[in-house]
Amino acid sequence: MNHNLKALFGSWDAAIGTFLSAIASTPSFKQNEVLQMNLDLLGNVMQATGSALAADSEKNLTLNKIGNQVQAIGNATVISGIAIPFNEETKRKVTIQGNLFQAVGSSMALPDLLDTNEISMDTLYDIYGAFLQAIGNALQGLSGIIELQGKRGENMDFAGSWIQTIGVFIQALVQNKH
Repeated sequence: MNHNLKALFGSWDAAIGTFLSAIASTPSFKQNEVLQMNLDLLGNVMQATGSALAADSEKNLTLNKIGNQVQAIGNATVISGIAIPFNEETKRKVTIQGNLFQAVGSSMALPDLLDTNEISMDTLYDIYGAFLQAIGNALQGLSGIIELQGKRGENMDFAGSWIQTIGVFIQALVQNKH
């Protein structure tokens, strides 16, 4: 598979996976725990695969490449929190760590995107997308911390999931142009 096609497939795989995970975080889906868990698991598998493909599509070692690898690790961490029968507190802690890894991974792309002599509209959209993903994942991690303290964080998780989804779709649309 050529590098551009791999990057394109990876970006859309991650976008669809993020969308599925966001649906799983929607309050109306919380009533069906099995459906919610399966959507979230599938979504995170797709996100991890998409980020890994995006990283593999880059020939040179860049912060963007490393950021995609870190995002894939973050999704794999979330997957382990869903799939491994940990107690609830451990599941929550693992998920928090995975979301924060994803936030760091998205943030790592920003220096590469800003390191240009001329910023095009596509680059600007890419920056917005990475920034929104980082904010969304950070909100998801923060919601988990709030829930660990015995408070309600599901609205923050819901908002973070959809903010991340908007960011990843912006980046997938930009990737379409390459």
